[in-house]
Amino acid sequence: MTSSLRLEKITPENVDAALELRVRPDQEKNVAPVANSLAEAYAFGDCAWPRLIFDGDELVGFLMAFIDIQWAPKKDPNDRRSGLWRLNIAAERQGRGYGRFAVESVIAEVRRTGGRQVYVSWEPGEDGPEAFYLKLGFRPTGETTGGQPVGVLDL
Repeated sequence: MTSSLRLEKITPENVDAALELRVRPDQEKNVAPVANSLAEAYAFGDCAWPRLIFDGDELVGFLMAFIDIQWAPKKDPNDRRSGLWRLNIAAERQGRGYGRFAVESVIAEVRRTGGRQVYVSWEPGEDGPEAFYLKLGFRPTGETTGGQPVGVLDL
């Protein structure tokens, strides 16, 4: 991984490239397309933190975090959480540390905003991303959201 990695906000100049970003075909069932994520980012306003991942001038991925969102208002209105909502690394760019960079970037943003834990959920299954998140230190909480296991990393 090079030191030229950076995050950028989605802008009119880069939105078309963002919308063209594709994961491997076998991963499409595990993560929503960037277009869906951007629609959700619009709907969730200030809670959503969408960013593009660049290596130099090359777009290599997309991430979206949720920052201080009310998790389960009916169960506990004080349960506010932050974490990784989406992670899409371009099919031909996987295995080069970009996913780790994305997670570390979300961790840094959660820390910056005063969070003490980072959450993530994943599509279960043999070819899902569970091993990736566990390797980074997330531990299952026993909760699910939308049928997906929830993991947490204490900061």
